[in-house]
Amino acid sequence: MKVQGWMFLWLSLFILVVAVVYGAWSKEPVGTTALFLAFGLSLMIGFYLAFTARRVDAMAQDNKQADVADEAGEVGFFSPHSWQPLSLAVGGALAFLSIAIGWWLLFFSFPLLLVGLWGWVFEYYTGENQNQ
Repeated sequence: MKVQGWMFLWLSLFILVVAVVYGAWSKEPVGTTALFLAFGLSLMIGFYLAFTARRVDAMAQDNKQADVADEAGEVGFFSPHSWQPLSLAVGGALAFLSIAIGWWLLFFSFPLLLVGLWGWVFEYYTGENQNQ
């Protein structure tokens, strides 16, 4: 985690230089403010990662002699046959499209979002896993 912390801290320094140069050159307040906010966000993330790296054990990425397989392991369980992400994707796309087209489109997107979210959360609570 030390690597990520230093990457974000160096990125924040770069964004600060870009923000100062952009602000002095363009005299445009919105972009300058956005760059200074990006500097602050990158600084916070870098400080958090650098601070947390001291409290956790060294990971394989902190060892220069480590192999890629040293960090290998189980990532998680992913349902191979679930249709719920498709419902969430269509509902989310319609919800964001309603900003451009009209708010009436939310009435069609919310049921798709709710069905997809409900189905995805409770997908494996059937059969022997179901509570009685």
